[in-house]
Amino acid sequence: MVIPSRLFEYIVAAMVIILAPGPSVLFIIARAIAWGRKTAVFTVAGNVTGAFTLSVVVAVGLGPLLQASEFAYHAVQFGGGGYLIYLGIDALRHRRIHAADMTNQGDSSPGIWRSIRDGFWVGALNPKGLVFFAAVVPAFIDRDRGSITAQLILLGAIFAILAFFSDGAWGLLAGTARAWLATDASRLEKLRATGGIVMILLGASVIFTAVVSG
Repeated sequence: MVIPSRLFEYIVAAMVIILAPGPSVLFIIARAIAWGRKTAVFTVAGNVTGAFTLSVVVAVGLGPLLQASEFAYHAVQFGGGGYLIYLGIDALRHRRIHAADMTNQGDSSPGIWRSIRDGFWVGALNPKGLVFFAAVVPAFIDRDRGSITAQLILLGAIFAILAFFSDGAWGLLAGTARAWLATDASRLEKLRATGGIVMILLGASVIFTAVVSG
């Protein structure tokens, strides 16, 4: 297995995007607020499995293309950075709607397998995850070392492990403070706004890196 030389930098970038309250984190927090810590933890397990599955699909489809074409390598970075900025702006614009949705999850607690299944699809279909694996991750691979697909899969696995512990902590914290969060939508709005700002900054960083390296 080829280990990229910028692994530490990748871990820092991965933690930034993981900690930013995007769709997956907000979904997990919503589950924790509505049904408690157990449901949140199993949702996290499904979510990171879905995210890793997405990373493998992206790696298999994108790896050979990035290996063969430097133009495609930079184009993906520009496109991904722009989309991250779009997601950040969207999060800021709709933060009140998202906060209201999080406090209206219903009363019927889902079982273990439903929690895992629901979390899986949120992770697998998360646009933030897709952009990260398709645009941000390639910035940390070593094209001259070969095996780009293997590098992308390795970095996807590392992302999933980091996300499990980070998102799990969000779920446990939200489950513990569920009454405090659920009684004031403005707190959830601020959380979503913070995530939006972080995504905008990360998107700008991706584009800047592509310009400098190009």
